[in-house]
Amino acid sequence: MNYCIVIIALFLYALPASATEPTQALLAELTRPNAPVLSAAEMPALVSDFEPEDAKEQPVAPVADLFTLEELKGKTVDAAELDLPDVELPLSDIPLALNSKVEYFLYYFQTSGKASFSRWLSRSSRYIPMMKEILKREGMPEDLVFVAMIESGFQMNAQSWANAVGPWQFMSETGRRYALRIDQWVDERKDPVKATTAAALYLKELNGMFNGDWYLAAAGYNAGENKILRAINMYNTSDFWEISRGSYLKRETKEYVPKLLAAAIIAKDPARYGFSDIAYLPAIEFETVKIPSRTDLELVAKLCGTTYETIRELNPDLRHWCTPPNYPGYELKLPKGTKQQFEFEFAKIPVDKRFTEKILYTNYQARKKDSLKSVARRFGTSPEALTELNGLSKTSRLAGRKLVVPIRQTVDFGHEGRSVHASVKKGSFAKYYTVKKGDTLDELAKRFNISTRLLSAWNNLKNKVALKPGRRIIIAKFTEKNGAMAPSGEKS
Repeated sequence: MNYCIVIIALFLYALPASATEPTQALLAELTRPNAPVLSAAEMPALVSDFEPEDAKEQPVAPVADLFTLEELKGKTVDAAELDLPDVELPLSDIPLALNSKVEYFLYYFQTSGKASFSRWLSRSSRYIPMMKEILKREGMPEDLVFVAMIESGFQMNAQSWANAVGPWQFMSETGRRYALRIDQWVDERKDPVKATTAAALYLKELNGMFNGDWYLAAAGYNAGENKILRAINMYNTSDFWEISRGSYLKRETKEYVPKLLAAAIIAKDPARYGFSDIAYLPAIEFETVKIPSRTDLELVAKLCGTTYETIRELNPDLRHWCTPPNYPGYELKLPKGTKQQFEFEFAKIPVDKRFTEKILYTNYQARKKDSLKSVARRFGTSPEALTELNGLSKTSRLAGRKLVVPIRQTVDFGHEGRSVHASVKKGSFAKYYTVKKGDTLDELAKRFNISTRLLSAWNNLKNKVALKPGRRIIIAKFTEKNGAMAPSGEKS
């Protein structure tokens, strides 16, 4: 190895833990195979470029390894191709900063993360104009739109491992706190208009809580406001960069602010950072119309002269193929310029013709004592339908076999009575049976192949006695998972 490189390596290893991450990148570049040979004249200039930016004393808390270059190992990039700026930053209505943490993500987005960031930019043009308008209306900085960029890459259906959903990645509890409806029919965390409005309100609240500091507000958006408040108290500082040196915050939160700043810097001048060939999507444009009752989206598409897929894309908050029941005045988004035609044609369609019952299918693992008749009764179908769907004969053994069974969608979802609503969780689907004279809990449990314990729990029944004729009770539950219906054995 060239002696100059050895000298530089010794110098870099001697730096304190607070030294900037580019030193690691430089060392990796110098020691990789086929690295360029440096002359003694070149060495001082390179070393001076990577001196620690801040030599002041570190906080008492242990210094965390904020950023590593593990993701970039093996990536050969000509440094001349990367323009890590040393000039003034672009204009922005949120404070931009440039330090080693931000530079790391500027580098990452131009290398290993370039494909992903290109997709983010491509989708950004579809939603940014509308989102900026909402942020401005709520008195928020328009460049907070880049929070949505790093949260979801502007994917309306994005879902995290922690079940945060939508372009702004709301958890259900936080979403409901800001008036987003989330149930088995609608998830407004995916609605770009309503979710952006909710995000603006949340960010406004965070900004006020942290005395106008957008870095702390952004960190609070990621980790929760209480986590950041505890960190401020623990380190006795409200400087995000100081707090992020400690070990209390998770790496994800420490990286969140520099990632946001790097995304904003690049997105404001993408060509300068090597993103000059992005295929930008057209801005989303739509009109809204109030739908008085449950309506098929296929019918909506036909009346608008467009496709079902277009209507679904404009309304990502809808979880099924129709508008929700029990939601008078639901505002459906239509392609711009089609509202008048739709309203004219829609008025001609009788109410009972606007929705067609559909059938979902699910898998059911047959139990030891199951028969075609008992399974058919449980799922409200016929033995003949089961045999045809599963290629069975009337004498086929079912025990242990996975069956495909139909579930009709037009079941009661518990919006009519308080007692029923209390026994069906949001996101659950229930099948009901009307009690007949002489029915008992034991008999019904046996008939529908469930335990008396579950039947009692679902319906708040305490005694195994004859039930009152005419009463409607739950005899099966299903939970929607990834668009399919799965039988549920949970208590309410």
